[in-house]
Amino acid sequence: MTVFHLQTPLCQEDVKKLNAGDIVFLKGKVFTARDKAHALIRRQGSPVPLEGAALYHCGPIIQDDSVISAGPTTSGRMARYTEEILALGVKAIIGKGGLPGEPFLNKAVYLAYPGGCGAAAASQLRIRAVHFPELGMAESIWELEAEELGPMVVAVDSYGRDLYQDVRLSAKAGIEKR
Repeated sequence: MTVFHLQTPLCQEDVKKLNAGDIVFLKGKVFTARDKAHALIRRQGSPVPLEGAALYHCGPIIQDDSVISAGPTTSGRMARYTEEILALGVKAIIGKGGLPGEPFLNKAVYLAYPGGCGAAAASQLRIRAVHFPELGMAESIWELEAEELGPMVVAVDSYGRDLYQDVRLSAKAGIEKR
C-alpha cells in the first residue's frame, strides 16, 4: 500500500501509478454527480469539461455558500452510466459500495470514500460553482475545490484489480469450505 497526494485534473500517468489498496488524497477540482445529473448528462451532455476529472457520487448539503456535509452516496445506482462517464475523460470516480471493474480497465480508477464521513469531507471542500441547479441541492453538479480530500482507497484500479470482487470471492470460498 502506497499513499498518493494527487492534483486534478488527473492524467493517465496518475491513474497508472495507482494499485488496488493504495490510499489517495486529492487536491483540486472535484465534481459531484448523482442519479439525475448522470441522466441529464446522458441526454444533454456535460455542462463542464470532464477530461481528467474526479467525479464524486455525492449529494452535498450546502448552506450559506459553504459545504456542510459531503459524504459519498452508493455508486451502484450510477453503474449504468459508468462507461459513458469514463468516455468523457473522467479519470476517477469516488463513492461507496463499488462499481463493476471492467469499464475502468486501462482508463480510470474507483476510489472508495468511507460512508459516514460527510463532515470530514466537507471540511476539505469549497464551492466553485453549481451546474444544473434546477435539479435541487443534492442532485445538482457541484464544482468543488478540494484541499486534501481523503483518505480514499483505490478499490478498482486500471489494471483490473477490484477489492470488492476479491472480498466476494474470499467470502464465497469461506462459505464453500464449511
